[in-house]
Amino acid sequence: MDCLFCKIVKGEIPCHKVYEDGNTLAFLDINPITKGHTVVIPKFHAETLLDLPDDLVAELFLAVKKITQNIKDKLNPDGFNIGINMRKVAGQAVDHLHIHILPRWQDDGGGSVHTIIHNPPKQSLEEILKEIRM
Repeated sequence: MDCLFCKIVKGEIPCHKVYEDGNTLAFLDINPITKGHTVVIPKFHAETLLDLPDDLVAELFLAVKKITQNIKDKLNPDGFNIGINMRKVAGQAVDHLHIHILPRWQDDGGGSVHTIIHNPPKQSLEEILKEIRM
């Protein structure tokens, strides 16, 4: 497998490790967009959240919570954006599930999740609900 993040997990490529446990690794993004920009990955290779086994999902998000709390305690940001880019169309640059933790500061020039895309649906909410209700 030629996965960049799997090579980081194996120690074949160095990283600035922030956190590690049995199933999770977190490191500073090599091209940070803010101070403390951290990437959290499962050690298990899964391209997207939908590919990660259910028993590893909770562990991954507990690690995200723990790392976010640590960044909050150490850097004291005013807030956070936490997100996943899923598939290339959404900006996923490495085909291995990764969660970005982005510390935010007042007046840092960033936006909310709502600023990522501007493509409102043409259907009514009722029509969309009929399509996706579980």
